[in-house]
Amino acid sequence: MSVLLKTKIKSYREKNLMTQGELAKSVGVRRETIVHLENGRYNPSLKLAMDIAKVFDTTVEELFEFIEENDI
Repeated sequence: MSVLLKTKIKSYREKNLMTQGELAKSVGVRRETIVHLENGRYNPSLKLAMDIAKVFDTTVEELFEFIEENDI
C-alpha cells in the first residue's frame, strides 16, 4: 500500500494569476521544480508544501489530496 499525492498547485496558481516562475520565486525554488510538481513527477518536501500553501493563504491539506493507491 502506498499513498499518492494529487496536487492542486496549478489550479491555485492560475486562480491567482501567477506564472510558474513567480510561484517558484515566492517559495525559493527553480521554475522547473514547480513544473515537476504540477506534472506529478515530484513530491514536495513538507517545508515546500507549507511554503506553497502560505503563498495561496490555504492549508497543506487543502492544497494536496492524499489518495490510497488501492482506492484508484
